[in-house]
Amino acid sequence: MSSKFLIPIIGIGLFSLNCTGMPKSEPELEVSTDSTIAPVETREPNSPKNKPAFVGQTRVNGVKTATKFTTKVLTENLSSPWGLTSLPDGRLLITEKSGNFRIAKTSGELSDKITGLPAVDSDGQGGLLGVTLDPDFEKNRMVYWVFSEPVSGGNHTSVAKGRLSNDEKKIENATVIYRATPAHRGNLHYGGRILFDKNGYLFVSTGERSDRSTRPQAQQLNSSLGKIIKITTDGKPAPGNALASVAGARPELYSYGHRNVQGLTINPVDGELWSNEFGPRGGDEINHVVPGKNYGWPTITYGIEYAGGKVGDGIQQKEGLEQPVYYWDPSVSPSGMTFYTGNQIPEWQNNLFVGCLSGMHINRLVIKNNKVVGEERLLTEEYQRFRDVHQGKDGALYAVTDQGRLYRIGK
Repeated sequence: MSSKFLIPIIGIGLFSLNCTGMPKSEPELEVSTDSTIAPVETREPNSPKNKPAFVGQTRVNGVKTATKFTTKVLTENLSSPWGLTSLPDGRLLITEKSGNFRIAKTSGELSDKITGLPAVDSDGQGGLLGVTLDPDFEKNRMVYWVFSEPVSGGNHTSVAKGRLSNDEKKIENATVIYRATPAHRGNLHYGGRILFDKNGYLFVSTGERSDRSTRPQAQQLNSSLGKIIKITTDGKPAPGNALASVAGARPELYSYGHRNVQGLTINPVDGELWSNEFGPRGGDEINHVVPGKNYGWPTITYGIEYAGGKVGDGIQQKEGLEQPVYYWDPSVSPSGMTFYTGNQIPEWQNNLFVGCLSGMHINRLVIKNNKVVGEERLLTEEYQRFRDVHQGKDGALYAVTDQGRLYRIGK
């Protein structure tokens, strides 16, 4: 789904109006309830004729957090933040779409812009995207990030690395280590999340670049578009990738048939990879990513074209193509996500938290045995496009929004 801005109707909630007429959030919110409720999605689906493949694949019963927690806006002075991760001391390294890193203290104080990064193509959905730290960051100070790189013939989803200087003012020796080819002249669907696995290899998500001419590449194993890839810190294919032995396949491919994956995280229960991705009009997905598997786009989808009408043959299931663990119709536009492993809110343990853009909330999914059994929508009163959610060193959740806010959610 496109991540264009929507203009919400502001109702009575957390907001008061300041003298400029702009909404101003109260500093903290407490929530306490323990009831089980009907499904939280009450809107009519775009595709009412589409039926889920199994019970619980969509519109499960809602849940509400019983533990009291607080929500605080730490700063509103970021410029279109996209990704965040924790430094060893608990401060947050944040990407801004225009091409900057910023460091935020948990008090909300922001650093100056960190320089030394390659130029980005920030039109549309492009820019400086996901970020992660080397597992040995305390020794080598290496940072890895995804960005939309302008090149002859268009742009790429690219991966780069560099050293954060001792004074934290610049990135040293920035180097592009991987480019998702072929190039495309467009400004949509870059994917853009990045994280390390337990063995020190990098997972990176790419988009199929949205246009109908590029959609089929999500199914093509000789293309990097519409994929999750697994590479070394030098950008080479990680050893043992499941598709490496397939004739004509790129050896870095981990899974395929994706539309636009903006969420990647590791399930703490079994150490396996999970992703989310935008559907078109409806059909946003949560996927348990199995190496070598085909996740179906654009052959199967629970969404329809933006203008209405079916995508392709209009089918939702086909032998050999993976089903999502969960899907939304209408769309919520899922972006960055994380499993919660902190101790501040015990009932959240191993729950999945998803930042939602058009949905304007943080989505909490309760997962048992790889199935969603409960859904909650948090911070709906904030009317923010939540771009990324991250668990900090203190066990609280931190989230950034397209409107420039950094939130802390916890005790």
